[in-house]
Amino acid sequence: MCGIIGYVGKNEAAPIILDGLKRLEYRGYDSAGIALYKDGRFHVVKQKGRLEALRAAVGDTPLAGRIGIGHTRWATHGEPSDVNSHPHLGAKSRIAIVHNGIIENYRALRAFLESKGVVFSSETDSETVAQLAEYYYRGDLMDTVVKVVNAIEGYYALGFMCLDEPDRLIAVKKDNPLIVGVSKDGNFIASDVPAILSHTNQVCYLADREIVVLDADGVAFYNMDRERLEKSPETITWSLGSAEKGGYEHFMYKEIMEQPRVLRDTIRSALPDGSNAAVLDSLDVASFDKILITACGSAYNAGSVGKYVFESLCRIPVDVDLASEFRYRDALIDARTLVILISQSGETTDSIAAMREAKSKGAKVLAIVNVVGSTISREADYTVYTLAGPEIAVATTKAFSAQLALLYLIAVRFARALGKLTAPEAEALVGEISELPTHVEALFAQIDRVQYYATTCFNSKSIFFIGRNIDYAIAMEGSLKLKEISYIHSEAYAGGELKHGTISLIEDNTLVVAISCCKRLAPKIESNIVQVVSRGARVLLITNDGANPGAGLETGTGAESAAEEAAGARQFTLTEPTVNELFSPSLSVVLLQLFSYYVAANKGCDIDKPRNLAKSVTVE
Repeated sequence: MCGIIGYVGKNEAAPIILDGLKRLEYRGYDSAGIALYKDGRFHVVKQKGRLEALRAAVGDTPLAGRIGIGHTRWATHGEPSDVNSHPHLGAKSRIAIVHNGIIENYRALRAFLESKGVVFSSETDSETVAQLAEYYYRGDLMDTVVKVVNAIEGYYALGFMCLDEPDRLIAVKKDNPLIVGVSKDGNFIASDVPAILSHTNQVCYLADREIVVLDADGVAFYNMDRERLEKSPETITWSLGSAEKGGYEHFMYKEIMEQPRVLRDTIRSALPDGSNAAVLDSLDVASFDKILITACGSAYNAGSVGKYVFESLCRIPVDVDLASEFRYRDALIDARTLVILISQSGETTDSIAAMREAKSKGAKVLAIVNVVGSTISREADYTVYTLAGPEIAVATTKAFSAQLALLYLIAVRFARALGKLTAPEAEALVGEISELPTHVEALFAQIDRVQYYATTCFNSKSIFFIGRNIDYAIAMEGSLKLKEISYIHSEAYAGGELKHGTISLIEDNTLVVAISCCKRLAPKIESNIVQVVSRGARVLLITNDGANPGAGLETGTGAESAAEEAAGARQFTLTEPTVNELFSPSLSVVLLQLFSYYVAANKGCDIDKPRNLAKSVTVE
């Protein structure tokens, strides 16, 4: 979690750092702070709350200086407060630091420092780094950083400034994201590309326990033995506009509407001559006896959809594991197991640990990630990229859809390589996948209906999602999306499990979202709907005209929807185009995203920055 930015160069640092923090606020927004060096001392402003509070405080105390660090916080150790905000200074105010991650041995280090007379001012594990750095400092900041890194345990990205070395920043990372930006007007450290994209698209990536030293004229990289490393900048192809709202009220809505383009780009990338094709061509799927998909959050839900697709097409066993559990359960995998690891950021701590566990057991890892240069993208045996561009809203939408598209195409490719599909069959399936962006565009004609129905649901205390087979897998994502941004309790269940306990929670006017896009299972879901309606539930049915021939593709107005509701209907239907049931989740999820968005909007929730959440989970 948390966002870091640092700058040293020819321009005033405060505006650059504040702008970067604004673009990093999706990583944490409990508090924020900034520290600049000028005239022999650090000038620090820290503020609890959103970045606007820090901007106001900085406005009351104008800051000057051409070197500085900033931080936007997602609280772990210590409640959100001014004093727990970053940057942290050592007791002598000689060294200032910003930190993302967890220092696991901070209690022991703090006790040691307190025994030496050091007085702490915050509850954070991060302050331990600042105090430890001052304890070790003997006139050489890089030597101090090496000693600090050798003393701390955990995972971290750290930025350091020192009064005695006022013209340079030093940074180091382990299992947390940190990039280095270079430009003619100065150089940067940052947790993510959008923070610096308005200043440069030239970046270098730090490996774990590598140190970077930045000054106004350049950057230099070192290993822990202080030996020089050579790195060349890479060009980021994202545009600045892709990280801005572009007139939309929320990033989430913008990113929902971008999905047709993202799907087209990602699908093309996996076709012959696409940017991902060579990696997929190099995989010998026949050398694997089973596939294990592991991920966290929404990426796990994408993997759950993938299980159905791979097993149906490839006829090979597929397990799906939460990355946070996989690393601890001594999984039965070996050199004949392909592990597919899915992560938007490529920096999720549990997913990184799962990848390393899998590789230690001899398995090969195929990563599906969105961020070039991320830890997972660099360490996996094979990496393919979703072409979603920067995703700013905390709740994923377009990156999730891109993950599904790649999973479909990889499954078709594997099935063809294993002889489970003929060439014409594979070509036909790829053709169907390639039509998904057009079908998603057609769904936008129902936005008014989704928006209207959401106005009838936003006061719900609990909402239940049900589906069968692959519809159940996407129901899990619909439930997660709703609870993330609306704070309404929601759960997803396989339809057949309702009668095994869950139906006891159904009471008058409970909303049940039923997904029914598998024609062969439509009668089963219809039975579930009858059961919950007879107990007073209302039902939002998401279906297609293949699974529900009487539905038709509805594009009614809000007024027609109101009339439908006024008539006392217990069931409200949203209909999507009929596609192969294996690919229907790509359509269902868009309607579920829109429903969640409008429920949260009606509640007045902070949709892009839901409470207690941050975009990239870099703590365990």
